[in-house]
Amino acid sequence: MATEPPHVDVAQVLGMLQRGARLLDVREDDEWHAGHAPHAEHRPLGLIDPRDYAGTDTIVLMCRSGKRSHQAATVLHGAGLSVYNLDGGMIAWSQAGQPVVRDDGTPGSIT
Repeated sequence: MATEPPHVDVAQVLGMLQRGARLLDVREDDEWHAGHAPHAEHRPLGLIDPRDYAGTDTIVLMCRSGKRSHQAATVLHGAGLSVYNLDGGMIAWSQAGQPVVRDDGTPGSIT
């Protein structure tokens, strides 16, 4: 097993999501509430526990820029899980034209 989790771009993530990957956003509550990717799950970085994802096939992690999600991906990867880090995070997601929404489905923003 490689020591670093692999990094993927937005196009790769979209394909992975079509194949059933989980999208996990590790930003803080205020960032999440301002806007997030549709269908993403929220779990702040400080609450990441590999046991919560046992049996999950593929997890893509994201944050604002990719730094915190890299930390989370490293922890989960070290526990033997199949994880990928979204290069550029929510910034790259938005720049690629992907939607950013609030919990109620209205347009969101990246803080």
